[in-house]
Amino acid sequence: MTAPRSVVDAVVGTVGDRLERSAASLLESGRRFGRILRAVKWRSVALFLSALVPFGLLIDVMAPGTLYAIGLLGCLLLAYLVWSYYVVERAPQYGSWFGTRALAVVVVGYLGVIVWLGWLAPSPLAIVHLGAVVLIFVYYWFIAFIALFHDQLGRSKYEPHPPYPDVTVLIPAYNEEGYVGRTIQSILAADYPIDALEVIAIDDGSTDGTLAEASAYAAADDRVSVLTKENGGKYSALNYGLLFAGGDVIVTVDADSILEPDALRYIVAPFAASETIGAVASNVTIWNRDSLVTRCQQLEYTIGVNIYRRALDYFGIVMVVPGCLGAYRREVLTEVFAYDPDTLTEDFDVTMKVLRAGYRVSVSDARVYTEAPATWGDLYRQRLRWYRGNYMTILKHRSVVTDGEYGYLSRIALPFRLVEMFFLPMASVVILAYIGWLILAGYAMIVLAVFVFFTSIVFLIAALGIQIEGEDWRLLVYAPLLVVGYKQFHDALNLRCMVDVLSDREFDWTSAKRVEQYPSGETGHRPHPTASSDPAPKDPEPDGQEPA
Repeated sequence: MTAPRSVVDAVVGTVGDRLERSAASLLESGRRFGRILRAVKWRSVALFLSALVPFGLLIDVMAPGTLYAIGLLGCLLLAYLVWSYYVVERAPQYGSWFGTRALAVVVVGYLGVIVWLGWLAPSPLAIVHLGAVVLIFVYYWFIAFIALFHDQLGRSKYEPHPPYPDVTVLIPAYNEEGYVGRTIQSILAADYPIDALEVIAIDDGSTDGTLAEASAYAAADDRVSVLTKENGGKYSALNYGLLFAGGDVIVTVDADSILEPDALRYIVAPFAASETIGAVASNVTIWNRDSLVTRCQQLEYTIGVNIYRRALDYFGIVMVVPGCLGAYRREVLTEVFAYDPDTLTEDFDVTMKVLRAGYRVSVSDARVYTEAPATWGDLYRQRLRWYRGNYMTILKHRSVVTDGEYGYLSRIALPFRLVEMFFLPMASVVILAYIGWLILAGYAMIVLAVFVFFTSIVFLIAALGIQIEGEDWRLLVYAPLLVVGYKQFHDALNLRCMVDVLSDREFDWTSAKRVEQYPSGETGHRPHPTASSDPAPKDPEPDGQEPA
């Protein structure tokens, strides 16, 4: 019996419609996939994957026992990270299970097992060597990978949109003559609504012309006000400025920093994206790159600070909002009682307080230019304060490490920071002594091979950081110094500061001499920020003349 023609037509039409919809769906999926492929930053991906070559060569020459030991530890760490993600994101009621204490116990047990199995020689040198190799694996395939993933997603690129919040910019200043004026000027020149911007410069008992220089801007622009007080330290200047601040968002800017015109818009953008964000960090760039010391510092910032922050930003646990440019919700600063006097790094300390209060700390694309110490002596004095302050802050908040209530902060950020601050400097001394012994014993080729491997990894991390941050590729020339030379300088200084803090000594505030504060002719050349393709804005004085 033949079906009615109308039924056949209906069936054919239905099938045709389905085929048409399927074709359209496939076409749209193809277009979407094409957009994804076009959005991928392939150069960054290629740079990251190129590390397979040196890591492959390293694995090829390793003893089987060492490979088994690294593989076993990698599995343990991966299990810990997966469990941490599950606990923080899905099951916070299990926060006390398999935390940092349990991880420490597992690692000690792991060392006993691999020694018993013969995979590791029972010596401090073998343990340090294994730890160093594992850390380079972890840093590259975890930290750098997350930073790459973060960059591909654009997680830090919060696009600013009006309406913009009322902002108060606090500028603490002590003996910043020649600097505070151009800092204020860069803020006033920012692309930000005039009626939503307030600038407060706090003179912390300066003995030079800082007060007069800042006051000249206050007299010329109603948005600027100047406070003065007896010298009490940066934390006290910021707390004093907060008493007079009227903005919903508090932005702190060091008196030697220069902001990009769009920096204020970008530094406040994350607050509109999420109510859980309590503070926002900036992208720090050095403008005075006229010496070996400052160029090494910029490379250090690129791969050791900005890349690390991108990785932590993925979890909302950026640990330091830099003092040169950072932003906080006003109510969050009030909730954590603002700045404390008991460390030398008030920016690290207050960021930890914000994180402990349950807020996320994120990274923005706000760029700030700062002057780095131009000599080894000035760098030593700057880092002496930084590293002492870091150890003081870590000790102050040490209870967080074993408290599962703090999520990723206690499970990932602080454990990694403890390893970085306490294990790496001591391991560096042991490895350096071992390298010296190898050279004296006639194993120079082994030393050279190890140097080439670690340099190649640092080189690739630096290249990845430069690509992500849009930095100067000429900085790659200085990558070997982050393996030998510059690195040992910081390791030795870290060890000294560790001993200083653990011995409970009293410290004075140490500061580096600035380029503009050297006696005339002492440095031979004084670099100034200039508007060009180099990351450095122009800094005319209030009267339009270049600084003398």
